[in-house]
Formats: sequence, C-alpha cells, structure tokens
Amino acid sequence: MGIKSALSRPFAAYVAQRHRQWQREPEAVQLRLLRQLTAAAAGTAFGRAHDLGSVHTPADLARQVPVRDYEALKPYFDRTQAGEANVLWPGRPLYLAKTSGTTSGTKYIPITKDSIPNHIDGARDALLYYIYRTGRSQFLDGKLIFLSGSPELEMHHGIRTGRLSGIANHHVPAYLRRNQLPSYETNIIEDWETKLERIVDETLDEKMTLISGIPPWVQMYFDRLTARTGRTIKDIFPDFNLFVYGGVNFEPYRAKLFESIGRPVDSIELFPASEGFLAFQDEPGNPGLLLLLNSGIFYEFVPAERFFEPDAPRLTIADVELDKQYAVVLTSNAGLWGYSIGDTVRFVSLRPHRVVVTGRIKHFLSAFGEHVIGEEVEQALREVMARFAEVEVIEFTVAPLVSDDPATPSRHEWLVEFAKPPQDAAAFATALDVALRRRNTYYDDLRKGNILVPLQLTPLPAGAFQRYMKGLGRLGGQNKVPRLGNDRKVAEGLASAGR
Repeated sequence: MGIKSALSRPFAAYVAQRHRQWQREPEAVQLRLLRQLTAAAAGTAFGRAHDLGSVHTPADLARQVPVRDYEALKPYFDRTQAGEANVLWPGRPLYLAKTSGTTSGTKYIPITKDSIPNHIDGARDALLYYIYRTGRSQFLDGKLIFLSGSPELEMHHGIRTGRLSGIANHHVPAYLRRNQLPSYETNIIEDWETKLERIVDETLDEKMTLISGIPPWVQMYFDRLTARTGRTIKDIFPDFNLFVYGGVNFEPYRAKLFESIGRPVDSIELFPASEGFLAFQDEPGNPGLLLLLNSGIFYEFVPAERFFEPDAPRLTIADVELDKQYAVVLTSNAGLWGYSIGDTVRFVSLRPHRVVVTGRIKHFLSAFGEHVIGEEVEQALREVMARFAEVEVIEFTVAPLVSDDPATPSRHEWLVEFAKPPQDAAAFATALDVALRRRNTYYDDLRKGNILVPLQLTPLPAGAFQRYMKGLGRLGGQNKVPRLGNDRKVAEGLASAGR
C-alpha cells in the first residue's frame, strides 16, 4: 500500500464524521444557510431589487424571489459577464462556467470564491466516502483519468471562463496531480476524436486504476483501446477497479461497458452541474445519492407535474416525500437565486436525504398528453433488456410520430443504436410498449383508447449518434443526447446522420 492510499483512510473517516454531523439536523442546517446567503447578498444589485435583507424564511424567499431559469435571469448574468461587480453576489465571480443553453445559446454560470469549494470538495468527498465505506484506497496509488472538456480558460472582462470540468482541473490537489492523465497538452485538444487517440497513446501502457467520465464517452475510449490492442479493458488495465460517472443514467450503458471491461468494477455516481455539485453516491450499491445540504446551496423542490403553473408550490427538504418527481431549484453562494437547473429528482431516502436523478423538466414527451419522463423510458428499456439478454444498447432517444392520416395512427418512435440487436425486433418493441404502459398511466390510457398505436422501433446504423453529436459540434466531454423530445428535431437529425 502506497503512502497516499494509507493516509487517505483516516482522512476519509474524518470527512464522513463531518457529514454525519450536519445530517443530524438537515432542516436547521438549510435554514441557517438561507439566512447566511440572503444576508451576504443583501447589498448586491439583485439583493436590493428583491429586498433580500428581509428574507429570513423559505416563505419569504418564495414571495420575493420567483423561480427563474437562465433565460429569465440573463440580464443579471450579462452584467456579471461584462465584468460588473456586486450583481448577484458580492464582488466578481472567480470563474464563468461555459455550458450549452437551450434557447439562449451558450450559458455563462458564475462560480465565486465562496462556491468553488462546493465543486471541488464534493468530488473529493465522493472518493473519500467510497474509501470509508469499503476500505479500498489502492486506486490512489495508480493513474487516474477524467475524460473531460479542455482545461484551457479564456478571459471575459477579466474573468476566467471555460467548461466546468476544465475549471475543476485547475483545482486538482497537488498530491493527485502526478497521478492524473491525460497530459495538459492532450487535454486542451478541442477535436474529440483527435483527443481520444492521444489519450489512448498516453494511457495504454500506464497503471490505470480509476477512470471517470460520462458513460457514452468512456465507452468510446474503451472501444478505441480494444480496437488498438484486440484485448478487453481488464487485460489492458488489470489494476483498474473504480469507475466514476455522472451526467446520465448508467443503466442503459452498463451491459456494454462491463462487457468491454471484461469483469465487474466498483462505481460511484456523481450529480455535478455547472450550477453546483449537488450529490454523490455515499453507499456502494445504494442507488440513492446523498444530497449535500451543507455546501453553500439552499434547495427548493417543485412538484414536476405543477412546475409550469404560476402558483406551483416550492417545497423545502422538510416538505418533500418519497417517490415523487420534483424539479430542483437552487439558491446558492454562486449568486443563483430561485434558479431552476432543469433537472428532476426523486427522493429514495429522507434520513439522510438521498435522491436519484430522473430526467430534465424540459426533456419530456407529452405530444399527446402522456407526460412521459426520462426515468420511465430508461426503466422500461432496462426491464426489457433483462428479458432479451442478447441485446446491448449504445444510445437511444424517443420522439413523437404525429400523424394527420387516419390510416397511419400516431405513435412513439424509439430510435436505438444497438451494439447487439434483438433477435426478434418485433417482440422487443412489443415488450417496450408494455413496459412503458405499466409505468405511465397516461400513455396506457392513450393506448387503450387507440389514440396511440404500439411504438415504432427504429434501429440506427453504427455511429449514428456520434455523427449527430459531431455535426452539432458537441462530440465528447460533458455533452449528452436528450432521452426524450416533444418534437422531431433530434429524431430528424439522427435520421440524417444515419444515412
């Protein structure tokens, strides 16, 4: 056992104990944090406009600060990006995290001196919790890789700007930097495929112990390694024993990924976002992610089915219930106020508060009133793949097929890129339809009423999703394909990429 591995164990126990302390009084911790946030920002431009100095309770916040997304808060973000101080938070941001927007193009999310520890400590504590729970720390003695965006930062009016993963790269502790791959020169390559080849060059002969990244891009890395060597990952990297991921549901990728590896490895799920590091998997094998309630973020939760209503309730952690869908709203020391991050969660534990990420509030399919969410299609696919053991899925998305012709009724279209297709595609499609009907009563009612007919399964040729993402300039890094669309935009793009 190396010195890093040995020293990490008492530190892991110390960090776990600190987390247990705030878990004893989560409601009080969150209320105290809210009052600290509003007091700190009362003198900012936003604070004066919303009288934050008089906000002392969640009810005060809900009354004086409406729920907004990036587009609604953009005038404040634009002032911050232009270099103005004391807009959303005292002073100027330390960084601007650049991320893709939906209607406003590129978004620039502020990261302040006060909020940067949330991002760095959250990822660190996830690894330390794993060590504390399992006693396995040997991965610290080998090489670690995070498949991420470029760490090269630009300057916007004196503020360093770049992808969140690139910003975080500058805060990797010195004791881990020697273990970190790829090299800086490789990591700043913008073209994903060129970068991937260089990463393979640099890691092929190394003692890789931890590999981290969004599952589809890790799969691309594994595919390149196997194509280069003809071997499985367990033979290329016999010391690889920990996979860290976030950003998408792992389940649709699990079978293919572990087949590429050739044996099971431990995994840790994270819930990172440009707006904050929200949660991590604190118990191996438990799908719930520990919500970080003492890390600079005050949380509100809006019932997902009521999110777009003007009087939708805003619940605190004292009010949430198990197994209900909530949209996540943040108020934080990054200067985010009543900010909708767009993600939906479901609580699986209340003491401590653990969630699973279920989808995006804007990524739903309700072209016919069915209100299908990401978790439902992912669970349906997972169930059916368990029955059709030969099937491996690379990527998929679901879109509506709306018909004006009575002879060709409307339906859902599942566009799937298979690594290994079902032997009986019709039976697979039927099973998917049945599985989704069980999970969504609105869809079931539409099927019973023959408003919708059984779903259409459309297999896509190999590489269709990669070509589609490359055409958008979003191949690799933290970019993800939406699981659901309420229109045909993604489906038509994939159809073009598949030709």
